Formats: sequence, C-alpha cells, structure tokens
Amino acid sequence: MILFDKVGKRYPGAREALAGVSLHLAPGEMAFLTGHSGAGKSTLLKLIAVIERLSYGQILFQGRNISRPRRWRIPYIRREIGIIFQNYKLLNDRTIFDNVALPLVIAGYRHQEIQRRVRAALGKVGLLDKEKRYPIMLSGGEQQRVAVARAVVNKPPLLLADEPTGNLDPALSAEMMHLFEQFNQVGVTVLIASHDLDLISRMGYRIFSLAQGRLVSDGRPQPAVG
Repeated sequence: MILFDKVGKRYPGAREALAGVSLHLAPGEMAFLTGHSGAGKSTLLKLIAVIERLSYGQILFQGRNISRPRRWRIPYIRREIGIIFQNYKLLNDRTIFDNVALPLVIAGYRHQEIQRRVRAALGKVGLLDKEKRYPIMLSGGEQQRVAVARAVVNKPPLLLADEPTGNLDPALSAEMMHLFEQFNQVGVTVLIASHDLDLISRMGYRIFSLAQGRLVSDGRPQPAVG
C-alpha cells in the first residue's frame, strides 16, 4: 500500500524534517506513527497525501510512484486517501451534511449518490440526526467525528489521521480509536499519528516511532507480563 524508500524532507533554512526514512505499510494494515513534537509525524503524512513534496528518496502508493507527480495527477491521488486533520478543518458556514458531502461534490458525484453516501457516513459515526446543524453547534468530539465521516465518505482505500484524539478526553479517545478499528476491519488501510503512547500501546497494533526525523523503531508493543 505505502512504501517509503530512504525518504527525506528538507524545509528551507531548517534541519531535515525527515531523514532517510524507509518503511512499508501493507494493504489492509492498521498502524500508528509516534514520536516527540517535531519528530516528523505530520510531515510524513503530508508526503503520502502529496500536500508536501519530498526532497529525496521515493514513495510508492498502491504500486505507483508518487514521489514527484505531475500537478494534474495530485487530485486523483488524493481521491484514494481520506485525511483527518488535528484541527478538523470544517467549514463553519456549511451544515454538517454539506461538510461531509464536499469531497463527493468536488469529484462530481450525482445528487442522489451524494445523499446516500453522506447519510451512510454520518450513520457510521453516529451523527445522522445532526446533519442540518453547523460545526459550531457540536462538541469537539462530534466535530472530530464529522471530520472522520468526511474522510471516509468516498470510500478511500487509505485513511490518514493526524493526532485525531489530541483534543479529546480519554473515553472519547478510546471511542475514536474503536471507530478507526471498524474501518480497518472492512479492509481500509489506516495510519494514525499519535503521541498517546498509553492508548496505542494497549491496542496492540504496529507502531512506527520517529525521533529527529528518523525512524528509530518499527514493531508491535510487547504484552505486559504478570
């Protein structure tokens, strides 16, 4: 699904945000990306979504080289990726329904199909009864679930999430992670950047750890003894 081969990213006038990172995430896998603030987690996700361009190395997505795509190819790559941002990036002047529908409208889906898919996505995250409300009328946890519904509404094979539980309490964080597990169980590949080591260690999935832009470990947490 995703292959990084010695990937690096340098920002002008700054140190390398990523330095020679190599990793592989298989189709249908769920994994976490962790590390200190500034370790390179968000940069890595942005490279996959072609929001940023790499400085060197190579990235393959579904067997296709997306290291330096032509500009016209980028929207087609992004249609295969659902992205959940830490600050949600919801449109406050649009209803919940319209926020979730946006990727489908951009992709040119017919009105009837948009209605069906948006309601299915909102039902999946438990917000079908709030489709006519506006983001400001919802709690932080509900806004995050709207962002999840928008990310999955066009049924992408890959779901990326950048600190999706960063603003949530422990109970809501666990609920959000369970939602990601549900998507993974139906075949969606999931990669989540998170600093909540306690929570992700308990879940038992593969963890990629970054430090100073380098991949320092790759594996599953060890079960507790005793």
